[in-house]
Amino acid sequence: MTPLVVAAVLMAAVTHASWNAIAHGIRDQLLAFTLVGGGGAVCGAALAAVAPLPASGAWPCLLASVVLHVVYQVLLMQSFRLGDFGQMYPIARGTAPLVVTVLAAVFVHEFPGRWALAGVALASAGLVGVALWGIRGSGAPPHWPAIVAALATGLSIAAYTTVDGVGVRASGTSLGYVAWLLVLQGLVIPGYTLAVRRGRLLTELRPFAVRGLTGGAISVIAYGVVLWAQTRAPLAPIAALRESSIIVGAAIGTLFFKERFGAPRIAAAALMVLGIGLMLHTG
Repeated sequence: MTPLVVAAVLMAAVTHASWNAIAHGIRDQLLAFTLVGGGGAVCGAALAAVAPLPASGAWPCLLASVVLHVVYQVLLMQSFRLGDFGQMYPIARGTAPLVVTVLAAVFVHEFPGRWALAGVALASAGLVGVALWGIRGSGAPPHWPAIVAALATGLSIAAYTTVDGVGVRASGTSLGYVAWLLVLQGLVIPGYTLAVRRGRLLTELRPFAVRGLTGGAISVIAYGVVLWAQTRAPLAPIAALRESSIIVGAAIGTLFFKERFGAPRIAAAALMVLGIGLMLHTG
């Protein structure tokens, strides 16, 4: 985890929380993810025109990742429909690093050191636990369908993170891998929306076009940077460091969506900082 990789992943964390907030801010989630996916596909096509084709050994991972990304988007849409951004986003993102640590050890044979493992565990378990505590402490009963959707989203994040970590290393070109991933997965939800909305789609998209396409372009930057980082450092620490986006997401929820921050989310931010510090310890 060189300083350049750390800086790149932190930038990806900010951009990831930003495009998720843009998508959450569009009331019709199917339209939101249609625009994000379409914007990503356009960017991917432009990259594919200039990037090398991924090596043949990467394509099974790439195609599996397309499926996992579509599942992730569907689950994310559902969690955003059911819950607050400032709570659903931390739960979804906070479950991923621990699962990635296990998957990376099983499939990539990357075994974290004791400090890295302690940092991943603290940052992940602490944030997930505090996010759930925050729901209970709000005075309202937990909305379990939203929590389940967010947890399932986190599992899908862990799955595609691991698959992409293997695939991008086998591809020989992180840019080409990103390009084709964006093109293939970015067409699925827009294609579905076109089939179900038909003639009224353009009219419904027009009011949100700029916001949604901007979110799509930002999502390209966010994940492209992460895939590049995965070719330079182990998967589990990158996954955990990327989850600093939880702090950004909590801030966005408070500032732009007028959601409660409160002591639990302050504690979550403190745990995240401590976990990152342990995760980056080289001893």
